[in-house]
Amino acid sequence: MKKLLISTLALAATAAFAYPDKPVTMVVPFAAGGPTDKVARDLAVAMGAVLKQTVIVENVGGAGGTLGATKVAKASPDGYTVLLHHIGMATSPGLYRNLPFKTLDDFEYLGMVNDVPMTLIGRPTLPANNYAELVKWLEANKGKVNLANAGLGAASHLCGLLFQQSIKIDMTTVPYKGTGPAMTDLLGGQVDIMCDQTTNTTSQIAGGKVKAYAVTTTKPLTTAALSGLPTLDSQGLKGFNVSIWHGLYAPKGTPAAVAKTLNDALRVALKDADFIKKQEALGAVVVTDARLAPADHKKFVAAEIDKWGPAIKAAGQYAD
Repeated sequence: MKKLLISTLALAATAAFAYPDKPVTMVVPFAAGGPTDKVARDLAVAMGAVLKQTVIVENVGGAGGTLGATKVAKASPDGYTVLLHHIGMATSPGLYRNLPFKTLDDFEYLGMVNDVPMTLIGRPTLPANNYAELVKWLEANKGKVNLANAGLGAASHLCGLLFQQSIKIDMTTVPYKGTGPAMTDLLGGQVDIMCDQTTNTTSQIAGGKVKAYAVTTTKPLTTAALSGLPTLDSQGLKGFNVSIWHGLYAPKGTPAAVAKTLNDALRVALKDADFIKKQEALGAVVVTDARLAPADHKKFVAAEIDKWGPAIKAAGQYAD
């Protein structure tokens, strides 16, 4: 029995040391082509180069990101299935009454990836040309304004929710099955406004295809396309600060040595010049602070759960 135990431990140690010896699957809990998918595909290339294995991006969309997250929570904890998720990791406990996983208990936290500011934009035919004019237009059209989002729990849904609460003007929320169709209808004038990630709006703003009113960070952005866009904080909504972050996770029980290998690879990948350049082009800021450490990553998510829970509860927007 003692020899068998020693042999088993030795085998486990060898397996961990050899990791990874086959491709790693990075699950994105949203449809292909969306903002989180863009981040994941860039990260997969950078991490794959470090791990010397292909990192395959698998899109498992549905239920506001909970289907993909559930798949990873229930996957074999061997390091070959990881999750790239955004702020939905922190908001799903408030949005879903019957969440099939426990956010803080069912995952190994591997580190944060980036912070993505949001932008408040409108259809190209909207009469308002700046934020002050937008507020006047919203007040004059109470009950008639359509606010688009990419679905319950999506970044655009959360930002729109907080924006409505902040200006105390209710709008008709129009949920879509993804960012793509929401943007298409905004461009076509079927909906009026949307608050979405810079990863999805920067090219539209730069091309003059939408009207841009503000960024949701407390400080202006420095990217060429968005440097002239004022913050909501500077235009009257003091303290308004919404960034959509992304983090990397593995199933609970993933061996410590494997988790460390993934964290080490993430740290190196986030210093990759090409990855940084691609993120900056999308308006995203690559994480360089303490949140790269798994413990600090988890602590941050716990704080975000505490932040968003009351706002979601106050709005009364839940899903089963």
